[in-house]
Amino acid sequence: MKYCIKSLISSFYLFVLLCSFSPVSAATTNEIETVFNWAESNFPELFPNHQATQMIDPWAFRFYPSTGIYTGVKGNEVFVLGGPWGTESPTFVGTLPNVLAQIQGSGGNGNVPACRDTVDIPSGMVITQSGNVVNITTNGQCIPIPDIEDTNFCEPPAPLEPTGISILSTANITTFQTTGIIIDLPGIPNPFDSFAQNTSSCIINAPAEATNLVVNSNICFDMTNQLSTIPSGFGITINPPVTVSTVSSSTSQQVPDCFATDADSIFDAFTGETWINLNGSFVSTTDLGASF
Repeated sequence: MKYCIKSLISSFYLFVLLCSFSPVSAATTNEIETVFNWAESNFPELFPNHQATQMIDPWAFRFYPSTGIYTGVKGNEVFVLGGPWGTESPTFVGTLPNVLAQIQGSGGNGNVPACRDTVDIPSGMVITQSGNVVNITTNGQCIPIPDIEDTNFCEPPAPLEPTGISILSTANITTFQTTGIIIDLPGIPNPFDSFAQNTSSCIINAPAEATNLVVNSNICFDMTNQLSTIPSGFGITINPPVTVSTVSSSTSQQVPDCFATDADSIFDAFTGETWINLNGSFVSTTDLGASF
């Protein structure tokens, strides 16, 4: 009975939230997810346990059963309902642009539960999560490429203890395109071709939340500065700006043993150790570095 009453009250809150409608311009999904994820990260006592975003026109919202609080976006306005804000009508928090500006000013980018740290991602990139789906985008813009050796923008959170869970992730590249550079060196493979190939990686001691995780990315990097010192000629033609864009989708599944897969690499989320697949054998990067 207590549960039924609580469900009835929650349904009433939702009715109040949905009925307070006034038409305004629509916000993008990425902006909405950024606000909701940031709220969960910075105010866990109000918005505990990651909740999936629900869509009932004109609202996008999340509901937190343990606190009875809704957070919602309608058009370009952010609201909350329940808890310390009461239940008579949604409380206006601010316009979406102003809230996003406050988040960016505080150094945040909207915490993503599936990713270890999204604070230091490149400017212009947005990472959001809804349910088991993570979206990584540069919103149609080509942004300066970060450290080429540090392009894993969604590493799993480090567990406090070994989980014993192994997750194999396979990334399928659906679109790959370069502009501003042509490489035609007889007998030498085009180094950009490797970016267009499907890849797989396996995580040891992965968090349980990583099972069945889907990561979609639509990103574009500007590599003009990195290639500015390379002169045209000898089979290389450069016509700035030089950009690399990819659209991909990565799916995950639990496996018994990462070392029994054909993954390109293996990463232990607890110890931080990494292995690379060299001709069918996995070699620790520590051993690999010592051999040079």
